[in-house]
Amino acid sequence: MLLFGFLLLIFSCENKNSPKLRIATSANMHFAINELVKKFTRLEGIECEVIVGSSGKLTAQINEGAPFDVFVSANMKYPNDLYKKGLTKEKPKVYAHGKLVLWTLKNDIIPSLQLLENIEIKHIALANPKIAPYGNASIQVLNHYEILKSLNSKLVYGESIAQVNQFISSQVADLGFTSKSVVLSPKMVDKGKWIEIDQSIYSPIEQGIVCLNNNSLKERLALKFSDFIFSKKGKEILNTFGYSTNLN
Repeated sequence: MLLFGFLLLIFSCENKNSPKLRIATSANMHFAINELVKKFTRLEGIECEVIVGSSGKLTAQINEGAPFDVFVSANMKYPNDLYKKGLTKEKPKVYAHGKLVLWTLKNDIIPSLQLLENIEIKHIALANPKIAPYGNASIQVLNHYEILKSLNSKLVYGESIAQVNQFISSQVADLGFTSKSVVLSPKMVDKGKWIEIDQSIYSPIEQGIVCLNNNSLKERLALKFSDFIFSKKGKEILNTFGYSTNLN
């Protein structure tokens, strides 16, 4: 009994002194990552700190030496760029495919692509296509329907999906393009109206994860989190938030 108490004390001390895992996460994953981290910490006893931003800006920070341990990106381009520069422990892997939706919180609007050219629609929000994969997908959709030029004056760009969501939820924008994970999140699931965009008209949004080289002491913890993302439980959480994994 005394031995058990002693071992429990040692384990508790180790947990208190164990370093936090710093996870840089694309803005579209903001809600899903909170559930993933909560479950991961419960299972493994590893505390995590989540840093949210656009994939492009997070990549710039990593290039400048930001002390992140894991990068959960909205595409594969940025993780692959980091891998080519020798800043990652391994090649990045696709953990899920994202889905694009058109969302509004205005009661008098029924979202549709046809509605976008309506004179009563003044502002349409989307993420900056130069740095945000969901923004790039949105531009592909508008190009597909040959309406990008006619809508140019209505487009309001956010530097990430998080800012796009602010434009939509504050009704600064009449409607906008965002990630399906946002409209399925517990905070937003009953708010507004949305339609899912046909995935065949934009390039697949392959979302990548990679462990970074910054801290060798946390390498094992980073790999554990990466493994958890690909576990059955991790994939179930991702599916709940509207992402496609090989469980679908």
